[in-house]
Amino acid sequence: MIDRRLFVAGAAASLAAPAVRAQSLPTQPVRIIVGFAPGGGTDILARVVGQKLADMWKTQVLVENRAGASGAIAAEMVARQPGDGTVLHMAHINSHAIVPNLQKLAYDPVKDFQPIALVGVTPNLLVCGQSQPAKTVKDLVDLCRQNPGKISFGSAGSGSAQHLALEMFMLQAGVKAIHVPYKGSGPMLTDLIGGQVQYSFDTMTAATPHVKTGKAVAIAQTRLKRAAGHPSVPTMAESGFPGFEATTWYGLVGPGRMSPALARRINEDVNKVLVMPDVMERLEASGAEDGGGSTEKFAQFIQVEQQKWAKVIKDAGVKVDS
Repeated sequence: MIDRRLFVAGAAASLAAPAVRAQSLPTQPVRIIVGFAPGGGTDILARVVGQKLADMWKTQVLVENRAGASGAIAAEMVARQPGDGTVLHMAHINSHAIVPNLQKLAYDPVKDFQPIALVGVTPNLLVCGQSQPAKTVKDLVDLCRQNPGKISFGSAGSGSAQHLALEMFMLQAGVKAIHVPYKGSGPMLTDLIGGQVQYSFDTMTAATPHVKTGKAVAIAQTRLKRAAGHPSVPTMAESGFPGFEATTWYGLVGPGRMSPALARRINEDVNKVLVMPDVMERLEASGAEDGGGSTEKFAQFIQVEQQKWAKVIKDAGVKVDS
């Protein structure tokens, strides 16, 4: 945690040059567009960052939810906006790395956006409601084998990171299950807790509050190392699936019309937000790690993610309805 603090703070300091400082921040209300329903991981982190930016900028920063199409509806809307900083987007692995490899979109995930800052990378949590019978990975695999095509897994939408984590699980376990897509983690988790859907590889950010209150059970997490916020939850790799890694990430972007100089100016303040003690505590509790750094770092990260998931989608033969 100390290393991360120094890295992000250093990155922020290096950007505090006169050319960056000269950029005018928005004085009008700012909207951060989220591609998922309220209560999901993207929504939660957008509100944490947005509130801090509002305090720093002395203006309103509003979070606006435009759910649907695994985040693509919101991304398309933001791509068409002016680049004055009044409309930003909490980009997500779905809208910028996965869905573009699954179907033709009305936006280009590279050309139509200006990267600002990576906010965090989180594991997914394999979770279930308290009433479900299998509460270990081994027992869940056995349950799926005994009931082929009958065990349901919810996700934030077809082609979402949660959906692809399920596809990866089915491939490696050699099982079949039912995929139930929702318009975000919030409504999916409501049904998971209520027993309408049985399991999910959901974002750690969204699932953690329900795990902490005991309404949901965390079975496993999907990075190769355990997140600091969930030290007692085993990884999928530790549970018999070596190399299993399926993450979710979040980052702030602007429309492609935004100037790189303005993006760097906003990046400076986002980096400051990410090292605030209360924000760091919130990120750690949600499993969000490795955020911060330059606009260039985030742009490179997005490119690597696009290539990675393109290969997974091809190898698994994943298809969704356009």
